[in-house]
Amino acid sequence: MKFNFITLFPEKITSYFETGIPGKAVKQGVVEINTVHLRDFADNKHQKVDDTIYGGGPGMLLQVGPIYRALESLGENKGKVILLSPSGELFNQTLAREIYESSETLTFISGYYEGVDHRVTEHLIDREVAIGNYVISSGDLAALVVADCLSRFVPGFLGKEESLLEESHNETEELEYPQYTKPYDFMGWTVPDVLIGGHHEEIRKWRQKNRKTRNHS
Repeated sequence: MKFNFITLFPEKITSYFETGIPGKAVKQGVVEINTVHLRDFADNKHQKVDDTIYGGGPGMLLQVGPIYRALESLGENKGKVILLSPSGELFNQTLAREIYESSETLTFISGYYEGVDHRVTEHLIDREVAIGNYVISSGDLAALVVADCLSRFVPGFLGKEESLLEESHNETEELEYPQYTKPYDFMGWTVPDVLIGGHHEEIRKWRQKNRKTRNHS
């Protein structure tokens, strides 16, 4: 799977994909990342890509022109285009699966300041996605959250694919069960005895009984 990131801070993206599981996946060619520096597509010598808001209002908006030209530079390698925005669809595991299955190539546009010119949303993207009902300083963080989640669907990313089936936030309304590791007793806090008895059916029943459910409130 290939991810393009249209961003003002390419180093934020590349540094994330240099370590841990994402770094290993990139080195092995399981996922491919490509950063597009938005300032390279400014039409002025100062590489300015934002401006004041028509009709007044605080803050600045990213201009439609640089984003349009950045997307055009990708040509056929653009795939589906996703804008990270607080007003987008709320991201969850079901939406993650849907986006993953929609294209082998995805392009993320990171919002900044007060967001982007609405013509980007109207004419240049396929989806607008929010990672939560809150505002953060940079769409780069949101883009990385979405990309990391989608990467976990790619065969070979996790190494052991069965972990995807059991991990937190599967695509039902259940979350993962409590898990423990050694030591058995830590300051009087002990592991449930059923988990150390070796009876697989009893362990399965205990885990199912102790799964948490999602809170939608």
